[in-house]
Amino acid sequence: MSLFVVGTASHVGKSVTVAAICRSLVRRGIPVAPFKSQNMSLNSYVTSRGGEIGMAQAMQAFAARVAPHTDMNPVLLKPKGDCISQVVLHGRPYKDVPITEYYRETPQLLEEAVSAYARLKEEFGEVIVEGAGGAAEVNLYDRDIANTLLAERLRIPLILVADIERGGVFAQVYGTIQLLPDSVRPLVKGVIINKFRGDPAIFEPGIRKIEELCGVPVLGVVPYVSLPLPSEDSLSIGDKKAATTGVRIAVIRLPRIANFTDFELLEQYSSVEYVDPGRSLAGFDCVIIPGTKNTIEDLAALKAAGTDRELCRVRKQGIPIIGICGGYQMLGTHLVDAGFESAVGTYDGLGLLDCITHFTSYDKKTTQVTRSASPVPPLLSAMGTVTGYEIHMGVTAPGSSGEAFNGDGRVSDDGLVFGTYMHGLFQNLSAANALLSYLHEKRGMTFEPIPELAGDPYDALADHFEQHVDMERIVSLLGVPE
Repeated sequence: MSLFVVGTASHVGKSVTVAAICRSLVRRGIPVAPFKSQNMSLNSYVTSRGGEIGMAQAMQAFAARVAPHTDMNPVLLKPKGDCISQVVLHGRPYKDVPITEYYRETPQLLEEAVSAYARLKEEFGEVIVEGAGGAAEVNLYDRDIANTLLAERLRIPLILVADIERGGVFAQVYGTIQLLPDSVRPLVKGVIINKFRGDPAIFEPGIRKIEELCGVPVLGVVPYVSLPLPSEDSLSIGDKKAATTGVRIAVIRLPRIANFTDFELLEQYSSVEYVDPGRSLAGFDCVIIPGTKNTIEDLAALKAAGTDRELCRVRKQGIPIIGICGGYQMLGTHLVDAGFESAVGTYDGLGLLDCITHFTSYDKKTTQVTRSASPVPPLLSAMGTVTGYEIHMGVTAPGSSGEAFNGDGRVSDDGLVFGTYMHGLFQNLSAANALLSYLHEKRGMTFEPIPELAGDPYDALADHFEQHVDMERIVSLLGVPE
């Protein structure tokens, strides 16, 4: 048997619930794999075989202590704007489609998803499935391959997760269950109330009321907790709160920002703010231009807002400027598109590095990498060997700027501007410590290097989950003896 975790809405905690269940099961000696048939996110991860999947499924795989695999997320949608998304199928770019055209492909994509699930089921025995968004999107029932259509095919127990922090939790739970198709509603075997703040005893009558109204047990009420786990998608940016002390790092919040999980370690040890284009960069100690799903259009948005002039101003002040992936492409002198990134043409970059990016095919480079930083002070020279992954279209031809890492990136002569295709750079302690040490020293502040991670955040997540959820009942739904 397997389990299907669905939600009353987006961002209610389905992803972390699946991760918690996976780690709780594997600690009991029960092999398990995560699965999400269709994910929509610009935060993605590259598997060891070069396939691209949603970051949440990689996180869940780590929780299950298995290697991330494309079968765990066979369909990944990466929004490009104007109701168009790139479809990544089994880890590889499939096509760019308007949403109306995409829905015509859902019968085929559902079959692909069911086949991927079957392969995981055969290999691992137990699979914890995650739905997408809200389970009761009644206008999508005829094409919802992430929730109702998949549930009808798999016929496995459903657990419904609701977010009490949003308010209206009774309507969330009751409304969702009542709106489910008749063929799916009986599959709901339990409810988890997530992100609770306050005294649980006060909510005891609420638990009884939900069970009375819905006819299914409440399996637990999980208090809000903050753990260093990767964010799933752009909805998480709104939850971020910059620290009020320490050095200030601006991450430009591009319209199509991608893989901002790159900066979540820095967020724990400095004040990282996601700054909209057009906002002043005065007072920041460092500026990072992150990845994007559409470099050329986001560059145009950045320029229209005047952020290009702001970047030139802080550059003259000696403020470090770092570009990751699409941000790196923007730092160059020109971007030449043959019609694969945006419209055909040659576009002026920011001109802070001497290099040119060409978009000449629909192919995307997706690979895990290990690279050595160039011995260019003050930042790269302190980083040493780092690991990460690349996910990008386009090839950047070098100009006069030096190489930032062996085989990747460019750096200015003074070392204060550099770009790289490497996502995950600042998840390396050496890279994060190199940047933060320099920024603190420049401000005359003391910085204690980030220590090696103490403990496993997925064990901490599972511990928290099991304190508040009836895990024995969840195991019984799987049909696996304790």
